[in-house]
Amino acid sequence: MEQFLGLPPLASVHGAEIDNLISLIHWLMLILFVGWGIYFIYALIRFRAPRQPKADYGGVKGHFSSYIEVGVAIFEGVLLLGFAFPIWGMVKYEIPSESESTVVRVVSEQFVWNIHYPGADGIFGRTSIDLVDSETNPLGLDYDDPYAKDDITTINQLHLPVDKPVIIHLSAKDVIHSFFLPVMRVKQDAIPGMTIPVWFIPNRTGESEIACSQLCGLGHYRMRGFLTVETQEEYDGWLAEQAALLEDEEDGWW
Repeated sequence: MEQFLGLPPLASVHGAEIDNLISLIHWLMLILFVGWGIYFIYALIRFRAPRQPKADYGGVKGHFSSYIEVGVAIFEGVLLLGFAFPIWGMVKYEIPSESESTVVRVVSEQFVWNIHYPGADGIFGRTSIDLVDSETNPLGLDYDDPYAKDDITTINQLHLPVDKPVIIHLSAKDVIHSFFLPVMRVKQDAIPGMTIPVWFIPNRTGESEIACSQLCGLGHYRMRGFLTVETQEEYDGWLAEQAALLEDEEDGWW
């Protein structure tokens, strides 16, 4: 399906439904394009000047065009009510339990993605705007908070386990960005002052891109991150490596 439509490879559970909806919309647009093209050619031939030397101001007497309009409206209604609304409701309101999911914070800013993992205790440490430092502490983590001591942060590197629900709490520090994972069929604006949950289930391992699909400034073109989906064992190993690096940093501080 994705090859036929020119879409990137599919790597999420809900993505197939979105691809099906995109396919149906494309079929509708193709039918309308071909239909109106045929009618346009017919009108050029049927109503050319030699055959219509005198204008007819009576207009069309039949109702064929009205039937077509009703048919298109019904098709669009089916797309909305039968496909789009159920997908929207599932993605936005059927959020899985955090206890059964991988929970990550993603904080966007010009022009990077700040990734925040809660660490071994599973609890995000306290953050404060007063502690934000673009070089050493872009998330404003309060390291006096015991829950923050094991938190893991990365820049532009998002690691996730396969076949497990993922909940991303998305926010922005400066302007509106748009968090876009093409292979997951996930796109959501990140809005300053709001924290927006996004969830999906990766079902294929591999590496792909995190894009910003909202023009966010002169450096928008370089706001590019990387998503790595791996097995649970590989993911746990990566977390252990990050925790070890964190301990080394703390030993260096003290």
